[in-house]
Amino acid sequence: MSILKSANYRLVLPLIAALVACVIFILEPLSLQTLRNGVFDQYQRWHPRAYQDAGVRIIDLDDESLKRVGQWPWSRAQVATLVTQLKAAGADSIAFDVLFAEPDRTAPSAMLRGWNLSSSVAAQVASLPDPDAQFAQALRNNKTVLGIAEAQQVGTLPAQHFGVVTKGLPAEQWLPKLSGTVSALPQLADAAAGNGAITFIPDADGIVRRVPLMVNANGELLLSLVSELLRVSEESRNVIIHSESTGINQFDIGKLRVPTSADGQFWIHFTRTAPGRTIPAWQVMTNALPKDSLRGSLVLVGTSAQGLQDLRFSPLGGVIPGVEIHAQALEQIKTGHWLQRPQWASALEAFVMLAGSIALCILAWRASAIVSAAGALLLLICLNWAGWIAFRDHRLLLDAVMPSIGIAITYVLASVARHMATEAKQRWIQQAFARYVSPNRVAYLMSNPDALELGGRRQQCSFIFTDLTDFTGLVESNSPETVVAYLNEYLDGLIEIAFRYEGTLDRIVGDAVAIMFSAPVPQADHPARALKCALEMRRYAQQHAAALREKGIAFGSTRIGLHCGEVVVGNFGGGTIFDYRAMGDAVNIAARLETLNQHLGTTMCVSGAIREVCLDVPMRAVGQVLLKGKSQSIAVYEPLTEAMLDNVSPHHQDAEYDAAFDLLKQEDASALAAFAHLNKTRPQDTLVAFQLQRLKNGERGELIVMAVK
Repeated sequence: MSILKSANYRLVLPLIAALVACVIFILEPLSLQTLRNGVFDQYQRWHPRAYQDAGVRIIDLDDESLKRVGQWPWSRAQVATLVTQLKAAGADSIAFDVLFAEPDRTAPSAMLRGWNLSSSVAAQVASLPDPDAQFAQALRNNKTVLGIAEAQQVGTLPAQHFGVVTKGLPAEQWLPKLSGTVSALPQLADAAAGNGAITFIPDADGIVRRVPLMVNANGELLLSLVSELLRVSEESRNVIIHSESTGINQFDIGKLRVPTSADGQFWIHFTRTAPGRTIPAWQVMTNALPKDSLRGSLVLVGTSAQGLQDLRFSPLGGVIPGVEIHAQALEQIKTGHWLQRPQWASALEAFVMLAGSIALCILAWRASAIVSAAGALLLLICLNWAGWIAFRDHRLLLDAVMPSIGIAITYVLASVARHMATEAKQRWIQQAFARYVSPNRVAYLMSNPDALELGGRRQQCSFIFTDLTDFTGLVESNSPETVVAYLNEYLDGLIEIAFRYEGTLDRIVGDAVAIMFSAPVPQADHPARALKCALEMRRYAQQHAAALREKGIAFGSTRIGLHCGEVVVGNFGGGTIFDYRAMGDAVNIAARLETLNQHLGTTMCVSGAIREVCLDVPMRAVGQVLLKGKSQSIAVYEPLTEAMLDNVSPHHQDAEYDAAFDLLKQEDASALAAFAHLNKTRPQDTLVAFQLQRLKNGERGELIVMAVK
C-alpha cells in the first residue's frame, strides 16, 4: 500500500533526529556540560556526603584569627611558630594552601633597605634572626608541603621529590595544563618536603567540582596539593599513573588507589558544613587547641577570610573556602569514598538515548496515543530514577536528563509523524471505501486499516433480513421514476433505523435489505440490539405503508427475519472490488426466516437463539420449524405487535394463544377446538389461522416441516 510505505519514511525522520542527538551528546558541547553538571549538583544537594572524620583538619586563617594575631601576611616567624605548634599538637603532615612567593616584609634585610639607619643600629638589625630562615627551618624539621599557584608568566619550579611511573600510555596529554606557575621562595620550597599545585580548574559556570591530582606545567609534571600531601604523609617516592587510549583512570600514591576522570581529576562529593573539620588558627597560636584534636592528622592551612579572596562556588550552593575543597578531597581518598563518572558513561548514555528513542518510535507508531504516552512517561521516569539510584547507592555520575530530553524530542517527532501518516491513511480510506455506506464499518476500517486484507474471521453476529411484498404490482402500476422514489424513501427509513442501532448494512437487493450486528466492531449485546432495531423497522414499515395507502398507493407490507449465530466475517471478492460481508449458516437461516413469514402469514419471525437472550420482549411461539434442506429444526417465535399488546399483558404475553399452543405441543386433541375458538374471536390473527389449518390437515405437535424455502 503506497500510503503506508510513505508513512514509513516519516518514521525515519525521528530516528535521524535521535542519531543527531547522540552525536551531539558524545561531542559534549559547553551547554550540554553545563546542563549535565547542573543535574549532578542537584544530586549532591539531595544526597550530600555524610561527614566522616578521616583525620583531616583545616587550620583556618579566619577573620577572628587575623583580628587576634594580626593582618595577613603574618611574619614568617609567626608562621614558623604555627608549624612548630602543629607538630607539637601531633599533626602528621602539614600543607599550606597559601603562597609564600615573596620575602618576608619584616625581615632584617627588608628593614635595612627601607630605613635610613645609623651603622650601629643597622648592625644590630642585621644581627636579628631572618624570619624566612626560621620558617625554612620549621619546614625542614617537619613533613610540610607548600603551594604552587598558576600564573601568567612561566616560573621555575622547585626540585621535585617524587618520581612518576606510568602504566600504560603516556599521561601528559590528558593532564590539565598550566600556562605558568609561581612557587614559594626557593629557600622555602627547597626546605619543604614537597610542593603541590593549589590551582583549581572550575567548570564554565565557575563551580569547582573536581580536584586535579596532577597537572602539566609547561611539560613538567606537578602533583596537586592534595596528592603531594598524601605522598609526603605516605613517605612515598613514586606516584604511579594508570592510563590508556581513552585517558587516565587511576593514581597510586603509596598504599592509596585513587580513581580519576580521564584528565586525572578527582570528583568531590561534598558534605555540609562540618564544625569538627576546622580549627581557627588563633587557637593554635595561643595553645588553646582541644586535646588530641590534631593527633595523626593531615593538616591544611588556609583561609576563610573574605578579604583574602580564596572563596569558591560549591555544587551545594553558596561559596566555601578553597582550602575546604582540598580537605574534602583528602577525606574521600582517606575513607575510600569514590564519586566517579566512568569513562564509559557517555557511551552508555548515548546508547540509552538511541535505544530509548527507537523503542518509543516503535511504541508511538504502533500503540494508541494514551498507551504510547504512558509508555514514554514510564520510560523517562525509570531512566531518571536509575540515574538518581546510580548516584545515591553506587556513587556513579550518570546523566539521565539529557538522554531523557533527546528521547522526549524523538518521541514527539515520532508522534507527529504518526499523526501525519494517520491523517493520510484516513484520507486514503475515505476515498477507497466510498463504496461502503455503513458508517460504523467505515469508522472501523479507518481505525483498523489492516482489516482491509482479504479473508475473514469467525465471530458471533446477529442478522436482520427484510423483504417487501407485492413489489411487482407496485412496479407494474407506476412509472419507473415513481417506483424508485417510493423505494428510496422506504429504504432510507429502514437504513436510518439500522444505523441508529449501529448496525452494518450488509447488502441491498432490490427492495430487500440485510443488516448485520457485531461486525466489524464487536457488540456484546448484538441479539438485543438487533431485535430492538427489527421491531422499530417493523413499526416504521407499517406506518409508512399505511401512509402511502391513504394516498392510493398500493405499497406492500414488510416481512422480517431475525437470527444470530457464528459466521465468518471479512472481505471477499478479490483485490479489485471489496465485498465485506458475513458468510455462514446463520445468514441463511435469517434469510429463510424472512421467507417463512409468507407461509405463516406473519410479518416477523425470530429464532430461538434471539429469544433466549431477549426474554423481556413479548413473543409467542410458532413451533419447531424444520427448514427445507436442514436436518435439525429451530425454535421460531413471533414478537407481538403493538396492536396485540393493547389486548394482552406484557407479563403474561398472549395467554390465550400460549394455552392453545401448549395443547398443540402436547398433541392434545382439544388443541383443534382451542385454535378454532381463537380463530373465531381473532379472525385477523394469521398465526392462529395457520395453526388451525395445520390441525385440520391432521398435523400434530409443534414440529413444522417446510417443503419449500
